[in-house]
Amino acid sequence: MLNSHYPYYLASEAVYANQDLEVTNKFTQEVATRVALADAEAIDRAIAAAHQAQPAMAALAPYERQAVLDHCVKRFSERADELARALCIEAGKPIKDARGEVSRLIDTFRIASEESVRINGEVINLQISARARGYQGMTKKVPIGPCSFISPFNFPLNLAAHKVAPAIAAGCTFVLKPASRTPVGALIIGEVLAETGLPKGAFSILPCSRDGADLFTTDERLKLLSFTGSPDVGWALKAKAGKKPVVLELGGNAACIVDADADIDDATDRIIVGAYYQSGQSCISVQRLLVHQSIYAEFKATYVKKVAALVAGDPADENTFIGPMISESEAKRLQGWIEDAVAAGANLLCGGQREGAMLQAAVLENVPVSCDVNAEEAFGPVSVLSGFDSFEQALDEVNNSRYGLQAGIFTRDIYKAHMAWDKLEVGGVVIGDVPSWRVDNMPYGGVKDSGLGREGIRYAIEDMTETRLMVLRTPERG
Repeated sequence: MLNSHYPYYLASEAVYANQDLEVTNKFTQEVATRVALADAEAIDRAIAAAHQAQPAMAALAPYERQAVLDHCVKRFSERADELARALCIEAGKPIKDARGEVSRLIDTFRIASEESVRINGEVINLQISARARGYQGMTKKVPIGPCSFISPFNFPLNLAAHKVAPAIAAGCTFVLKPASRTPVGALIIGEVLAETGLPKGAFSILPCSRDGADLFTTDERLKLLSFTGSPDVGWALKAKAGKKPVVLELGGNAACIVDADADIDDATDRIIVGAYYQSGQSCISVQRLLVHQSIYAEFKATYVKKVAALVAGDPADENTFIGPMISESEAKRLQGWIEDAVAAGANLLCGGQREGAMLQAAVLENVPVSCDVNAEEAFGPVSVLSGFDSFEQALDEVNNSRYGLQAGIFTRDIYKAHMAWDKLEVGGVVIGDVPSWRVDNMPYGGVKDSGLGREGIRYAIEDMTETRLMVLRTPERG
């Protein structure tokens, strides 16, 4: 069960300012808890505190930053069940998936702990010509400064962790705006951080309205903005961010190719997980599915049968695979996209019916390219099935998108695997599995409308640090 109410964290301290933000149980739609909601004044105070605390944060030795991260790993492990239950309630995430996200939260902080003590520089040979004789260069990494983080609703723990953990490892203070629909997990992270020896003011975690969050983007005291969410919002924030670097992890309509030599049972099992895990509410959920014509009929029959058998219902039930979408309005939106595709000539092979926020897992085929369910990010339990004759044709179809996050390829041909890696306009190509696969130390991010920069702890630390050069001249003695 959740607490009756939660504070926000302002300058490292819990503040029970109000109970203005209602957080619902996404399955029952009842109010599950109430959370303090920050206003513009609180956000300004948080940024001021982060700015003031930055010298002390940067002065922490690597082993001291590591100790903070190790404490988080220990406490998250001890509170794993509480965190999973909170996810199940506030995000509607099936309990098995919620436990998986908690394990990834722990992994992410553990990796950050390891990386915190190996943020190294290099020695540079500057003697490239006679005029540089006696000169030597050395670099080190220094924290970029106070960071602004905005995280989404679909992975409330792990996607917040992918910003918070590398910031601590790099020595950056931060302010975090968690999604207002799912703030509880981030606030529990704040509760654990408040137990550590971080400098006072080093962090703030502030649920707030979108209208009140402008300072997260525009304030010049913040030296980096990292945003995960929708493309329209992300690009708009980048345009307002001014001089600060911006990292954007945005949406996608991820494609998966199943070639003629694929193991159909293995491919269908993996793709069902990739497409319908947590009701498809993932930016790398399998949305477009391209299957070689020689196996299309067999694959389709197997795939549709398995999708239709997925158990939907209460996310607290251990047997549930499909839980509610984040809101009834989102379920209505996607149901409308499915109906529009059918009206345009698509075949609905299974699912698509809705009750409240519950939308049955759907499979479509023969969907016109221009339909939203094909061209845009569905972000829900639907996949679009089509056939192809040549592998090159399938690669072209994957690239026929404004998005480019990750792609999956089921093939046993190493040459085709390398061709896909060379030609696909995406941030990552996963061979023998779905684009939805991710571990927390790999570089993760997209191209085109899917974003800028990469997450993954070591890669995030690169964005959160700057290279500082020192040149040494050794005078020659006659």
